[in-house]
Amino acid sequence: MHFSAESRNADGQGKARPPEGSDRDGVTVAGPRLRPPAARLDRDLLASGVGGLTFSVALGIATVALPLLALDAGYSKSAVGLLTAVSAVSQMGVRMGLAWLMRRYPDWVLVFCAGGLMAISCGLVAWSAALVPFVACELLQGAARGCFWTGSQTHVVRGKGSSVGRLAVVNLVASVGQLLGPVLAGVVASRSISLSLVVAAGVALVCMLPPLALDRLPPFEKPKNRPKGMIWRRPGVDAGCWASLTAGAWRGLLSSYVPVALDRAGQSLPLIGVLVSVANGANIAGAALVARVRGRTLVRALTISMLAAGAGVALVALLAGSAPLAALVLAASGLGAGALQTLGPALASDMVHPQERGDAIAATGTFRAAALFASPLAVAGLLSGIALGPAMLVAGLAITLPALTTRRLERAQPVTEVEEGEAA
Repeated sequence: MHFSAESRNADGQGKARPPEGSDRDGVTVAGPRLRPPAARLDRDLLASGVGGLTFSVALGIATVALPLLALDAGYSKSAVGLLTAVSAVSQMGVRMGLAWLMRRYPDWVLVFCAGGLMAISCGLVAWSAALVPFVACELLQGAARGCFWTGSQTHVVRGKGSSVGRLAVVNLVASVGQLLGPVLAGVVASRSISLSLVVAAGVALVCMLPPLALDRLPPFEKPKNRPKGMIWRRPGVDAGCWASLTAGAWRGLLSSYVPVALDRAGQSLPLIGVLVSVANGANIAGAALVARVRGRTLVRALTISMLAAGAGVALVALLAGSAPLAALVLAASGLGAGALQTLGPALASDMVHPQERGDAIAATGTFRAAALFASPLAVAGLLSGIALGPAMLVAGLAITLPALTTRRLERAQPVTEVEEGEAA
């Protein structure tokens, strides 16, 4: 299984054809250079990485500061949860419409606008923590997250080289930003919570600069003879979507019930922070380790990663009383989830016509956003009848089930560059 890049005619009309020197039906094709120079591609990937880093720092600050600001302003804990849910619903709704938007506007425009939306979002609540600005803040933040991650991932997979490798680079630096953001939020919030959101708004404004250096790829067009039915049901795309769902469920539970399970097991607050950091660190490592995954190795990596992510969640509550064992299962699950957040979008995008890559990335993002929102709610529902340990066990086992979809990958084939040229 080979993961190919998008190639285009020199006229820029979006009709793909084989690259120079390729062989179609045994005939060597000569023609103009279809790839941008290597330096240009390197600059494009660098700009994508810097954008991911700055956006993640701003998001990391906001993730910590917003709940603290809400509590400081007198909102109840349940109200804080509802406000956070507003952002998740907004992100999911926006992602569902992004495939349509990317057929009208270039992907770099979405990335650029996402920084502005994040800046406005943080600025609103820094100005006032009243209910209306707070709800507007959460709505804008959800929209910003959906636009940024879908737009940036779509842009990256359209470049030269392995989709997995390029996505791994961007996800790696973005994960570093997600670690730096909360630390910066804690330092600044010790003086003023509102000031930390002003800093987040400033970083988000800086995030609007890297998209200006991205390659100006045209909006997508609907390909001729497009298969009927929902794109997420196609072989290969379905596995990518389920991989993103597993990664999203892992993140949703790590941010909600994993700390609760550790606390109920009697672990100290500093140790809980260390254990969660172990999971986040492993998540970064997982995103980096899959950079060179190719062919049949990808199928095995996808299956193992799904099983590891789900098994870690299933076992952490049962092993929470032992810090070393909890660290072990959290590290294993973090590695799996980190691999999935790269493999899912890359796999889905390589299984479709290049003009449908925006649709494929948007589909995987929608699955991830839905899982982020639904997984804590599912555990909350289970807690009405069973204890936390069994509830986490059920949830963990449930998110390993998508591993069954990887069997279809043995028969699925990615769209090759020659096929792209013939189908355009």
